[in-house]
Amino acid sequence: MTDRSNTNSTGQAMKRMVIGIAVLIVLTAVLFFFAPESFYPWAKAIHILAVISWMAGMLYLPRLFVYHADAEKGSVQSETFKVMERRLLRGIINPAMILTWVFGLWLAWKIFAFQGGWLHAKIGLVLILSGIHGYLAAAVRKFAEDRNEKAARHWRIVNEIPTLLMIAIVILVVVKPF
Repeated sequence: MTDRSNTNSTGQAMKRMVIGIAVLIVLTAVLFFFAPESFYPWAKAIHILAVISWMAGMLYLPRLFVYHADAEKGSVQSETFKVMERRLLRGIINPAMILTWVFGLWLAWKIFAFQGGWLHAKIGLVLILSGIHGYLAAAVRKFAEDRNEKAARHWRIVNEIPTLLMIAIVILVVVKPF
């Protein structure tokens, strides 16, 4: 595949993603303004779908780094990983994180009035997860510039952090221990 066709493919994928997000925003706004009584279950569903998408990306991206760290710089394999990492971050992880935060904060405000120790702990853990997201986004840039200095072992360890945070967050949401 040539660079030109790869760029065109990336552009088309980004265009479809932007259109999809725009349609979601418009439909959500219509529901919010014209049928507010029906908005809560949709907001909850979108929040859950966004969390699943965000977590899928947060679990997969460090795994790509594990393999990318062992690939020779400038190799076809390394360049393929760069494309995969960029698309995953821009096309899935970033939009999913934004939707997670927007709908999660709305739910925390509307349903829970930001009350409950479990909710504060959950938001704290989501802030930490967002920090990990930022760390991974910076790593995508470093890999793209062939400046990664971390070994595959480092990325294997980093790969476990979102899993541990996800377990704690789910327990807080379901059990509400305090």
